[in-house]
Amino acid sequence: MSYRIRLADRIIVLAIALLTGPLSSPAARAEPSKFVTVPALAVSVIGGQQVGNIHYVVLQVERDPQGRGPTVLFSESAAGSAVDDVWKDGVRTAIVAAAKVMGEDERNWRLTIKNRSWYSLSSGSSASSAIAVGIIAAWRGDRLHQGVVLTGVITPDGRIEEVGDLPAKLQGAATANMRSMLVPKGEAKTPEWDLFELGQQRHVTVVEVGTLQEAYEMMTGIRP
Repeated sequence: MSYRIRLADRIIVLAIALLTGPLSSPAARAEPSKFVTVPALAVSVIGGQQVGNIHYVVLQVERDPQGRGPTVLFSESAAGSAVDDVWKDGVRTAIVAAAKVMGEDERNWRLTIKNRSWYSLSSGSSASSAIAVGIIAAWRGDRLHQGVVLTGVITPDGRIEEVGDLPAKLQGAATANMRSMLVPKGEAKTPEWDLFELGQQRHVTVVEVGTLQEAYEMMTGIRP
């Protein structure tokens, strides 16, 4: 075989490698990570009194190329990042609800989540609706309005159900200078409290929402 033929063969092989290599490379197919930080409300008991406060949930959403998800990693190594099993179950329900709203398959998702709180342990599922909003915003790249906070338990079909301790949570929202607080439908005014009145006193607008779609529109200005 002549030198020119051998050289031509090498050039052809190199060209094929350059054309096919990037297409078969997992790194080339990978999508960038998508981040969002969403505020959530919590209540602690200090000196026998309920004290409302704000904590922040940092979400990173990636596509799982294997389609074996949803994979959820809870980052709990830092102080104030520990969460209980009920909180984690709420996150998993939030994933299902967010995927359903967007028409996505949650098996294609990998989610890393970190809670940032002043307290050692966060418990309960009242942050799950806010987390569902955060997942959609991260995946779509939408921006959350500043000063708007949501509390409520999310269901797999996207309904937002009741939570407790709302007057204390309103106090926490006001202390954190939130301008709007979203609560489950039917919970703003009850025999125990009138959040509309309390909100006016604390310069916080209280709005009832019944679904994930309603909450998302209030927190982003965009209908999911």
